[in-house]
Amino acid sequence: MVALAAAVLLAAGCTWVLYGSSWLRVEKVTASGTEVLTPEQVLTAAAVPVGAPLVGVDTDEIASRLRSRLPRIDSVDVVRAWPHAIGLKVTERKPVLLIKKDAEFVEVDASGVRFDTVRQAPARVPVLELAADRSPSARRFDEERLLREAVGIAGSLPEAVAKETLQVKVRSYDAVLLELTKGRTVVWGSGELGEAKGRALTALLKAAPKADHFDVSVPTAPAVSGS
Repeated sequence: MVALAAAVLLAAGCTWVLYGSSWLRVEKVTASGTEVLTPEQVLTAAAVPVGAPLVGVDTDEIASRLRSRLPRIDSVDVVRAWPHAIGLKVTERKPVLLIKKDAEFVEVDASGVRFDTVRQAPARVPVLELAADRSPSARRFDEERLLREAVGIAGSLPEAVAKETLQVKVRSYDAVLLELTKGRTVVWGSGELGEAKGRALTALLKAAPKADHFDVSVPTAPAVSGS
């Protein structure tokens, strides 16, 4: 009986320390991992209840609130840092393609999520040019499907090639062109065999640095022309 009473008192004491005392309450909130966003934006959107018992903070709710209010955030870890802090570690979405909209640009990540609209195009991110209205494939593949195809291609480009790509031009499902720096063009074809096409293009760019036209639509038989 004495042991039971002691256990009850201990449990009550622990509960009071965690929830009722001022010892383990949120006093500090930090944000890390930001690139385009600022830590201040993250802290404001998170709205962590400073002064609340640390153990009672709903970390899942905070994470959900951040992703909802700041679509640029792809994922976030909300961590209790005992005894008085909450840490917010965010991972931002990376644009792989831009959609021109009037004088602005819509950023699209590798999953096809349109997560922000900016006035200045980020460096080294290609712009989509969709011109498939007169293509026979337009009946089978609507604009959204073609956009996903372009995003998949842009997201699969080798890093060295992606940095040189200015535009992704979609004429039809299987007629995608890349416009590179220095006036170079690449016939990519469809989005299939993207990894093999990326390897073939990388090899061609190294083997023929002065060429201005490349064709990797059939990656087992790539072609190059111009000088």
